[in-house]
Amino acid sequence: MGKFKPSVNQARCIGSGDCTETAPAVFQLDENGKSEVIDPDGAGDETIMAAARGCPVKAITVVNAETGAQLFPAAKR
Repeated sequence: MGKFKPSVNQARCIGSGDCTETAPAVFQLDENGKSEVIDPDGAGDETIMAAARGCPVKAITVVNAETGAQLFPAAKR
């Protein structure tokens, strides 16, 4: 089990599918064409972060499951 936990802001998601290509065991497109997390432990932390960084609208948030700190996108100060 990885330390990184992703979530998808479906209101922001445009359904590009980049995340499903990068981490297909973690993300899938739902019946509305929006990304959703199907298994937060479906890939390693590096792959989850790559999927989040690859999202063209930054709809994926990644937090450290152990500390709760937001890792991506960078938390606004």
